[in-house]
Amino acid sequence: MSPSKDRAAAELFAALYADLAGWCRRLVDDDGTAHEIASEAFARLWLRWSDVEEPRGFLYVTAANLVRDHWRKTDRERRALRRAGTEAGLAPREPGAETSVPVRLIVQSMPEKLRTVVLLYYFADLPVRDIASLTKRKEGTIRGDLHAAREYLRAVLGERCDHTH
Repeated sequence: MSPSKDRAAAELFAALYADLAGWCRRLVDDDGTAHEIASEAFARLWLRWSDVEEPRGFLYVTAANLVRDHWRKTDRERRALRRAGTEAGLAPREPGAETSVPVRLIVQSMPEKLRTVVLLYYFADLPVRDIASLTKRKEGTIRGDLHAAREYLRAVLGERCDHTH
């Protein structure tokens, strides 16, 4: 990178790293993992610096993909623990824990095309226009996916509420 690009990259890092790491933290519930994901997103940006038109969007899309990969890995580990029969002993349940599901876990269970749009719109606060540009899809498609995601959320939350009464 040239000195001017180095300076621009350093300024971008200073301006966005804390927000990106905080966003990741809310999604993965672990400071260390959040910082690893944010750092990896920046590392990938540096590798493609001259090809990226919208660095902020690139960082959040990359971080969303890394969060998804983390969730998949965590889910695989959880299933392995459950199969081994040790999960109950490792994680004591609080009263009501069976019915209190964090929205993050519901988002995790969404189909990928809905999950990505939800992460970018609701968690990264990107406008529909930017999401459409970043995902190379039409704005109407993004709005439709957001509507479908809200319906999915209503259905899952409604189903969980029905089971508790």
